[in-house]
Amino acid sequence: MLRDQDLVSIQEAREMVEKAYAASREFLAYTQEQVDSIVAAMAQAAARASRELAEEAVAETGYGVAADKFQKNLLCSERLHEHIAGMKTVGIVHEDAAAKVLEIATPVGVVAAVLPTTNPTSTAMYKSIISLKGRNAVVISPHPNAVKCICHTAAILYQAARAAGAPENVIQCLNHSTFAGTQELMKHKRTGVILATGGHGVVLAA
Repeated sequence: MLRDQDLVSIQEAREMVEKAYAASREFLAYTQEQVDSIVAAMAQAAARASRELAEEAVAETGYGVAADKFQKNLLCSERLHEHIAGMKTVGIVHEDAAAKVLEIATPVGVVAAVLPTTNPTSTAMYKSIISLKGRNAVVISPHPNAVKCICHTAAILYQAARAAGAPENVIQCLNHSTFAGTQELMKHKRTGVILATGGHGVVLAA
């Protein structure tokens, strides 16, 4: 049994990426209507939990004011959804007949989402919602000082997504978050894109 926290985190990252990759392959077959239904369910669930998650974020990290974080959670859930609801992300998204060009939306597969301690829950909402809007799976690497509130947010989003028909393991959150695990997540061969928010060290590594 692994006891070294870096090794635990690395193993967890590897296992989650492989599961996320399988989910992303399944997600490829979803229609625009299915994707939009899933994203709407996620946004609604996140909005309902926004106040609770804001309070959890302040209690765990010591940063910010719950009332302000509540508003930012709403911004990154229901207001984000209002902005992207009509956006086409499946199939042909633009056609230029004169130039004979078709733009076809193609998922990247696995999104590695690296999250900060300063705005943990709202960033989890934002990155998860935009990832699934594009038919991608997401693996979240929370800041070590915000693991509980971030993984709780991810769980709420995941439950809503699954209830709406999303693939299994389409949203996952590292429970044992270390910098070594985050590095493994970012450099894994199955990772399609990195969305990193944090300090200079994390952004530079990304």
